[in-house]
Amino acid sequence: MKRPAVEYSKFRLHKINEPEFRHLKYLLFWPVYLFTFIALERLFVKSYYHPVHCALDDMIPFCEFFLIPYFLWFFGFVFITLYTLLYDIEEFKRFMRFLCISFMGTLVFYMIYPTCQELRVPEFTRDNILTRIVSWLYSFDTNTNVCPSLHVIGALGMCFSAWHARGLEHPAIKVLAFVLAVLISLSTVFLKQHSIIDVITAVPVSLLVYWIVYRLRK
Repeated sequence: MKRPAVEYSKFRLHKINEPEFRHLKYLLFWPVYLFTFIALERLFVKSYYHPVHCALDDMIPFCEFFLIPYFLWFFGFVFITLYTLLYDIEEFKRFMRFLCISFMGTLVFYMIYPTCQELRVPEFTRDNILTRIVSWLYSFDTNTNVCPSLHVIGALGMCFSAWHARGLEHPAIKVLAFVLAVLISLSTVFLKQHSIIDVITAVPVSLLVYWIVYRLRK
């Protein structure tokens, strides 16, 4: 088993500013982001949201099987965060910078230009465990603040981090990370959680932040 880059068993809160542990302050991003996102979704509700839609959206069928890659987004976040936190501190910091810039920047854009999607299917043609979970997802996940898609930006961020993380250099891992990012992105439109426009606009946002974090800082 690989030895962690830092002995976290020695960590105490008063050591947070020591060079060995100061990178842990990046984890403060998560409560800040979640609070801002929930507030934007639940508290600061706009009177009007611009519907995002194009003709291609109507040609894409609903497919509940894409729920699997959709939820792999969450497992991917846990894996890449823990892996880099344990074995590649510099990549952990780059990954967190990517999220700080892209996610918080997108939330600011949502405040300026509120959007929504009206693509969700009114009823499912099949009744199975996957459609029931999608129905549950629809019940609490609002259809507002959708463009660009944070799900897609996050998927690409995980892919970029996997490409650069020490110990994940094998070509098969890089291909797997890219395929997973593509499947997660596709899942957002096949589950009718996003318009294809949300996906397309997330790509240049992700590439711009990638250039800032991974290229400009070199």
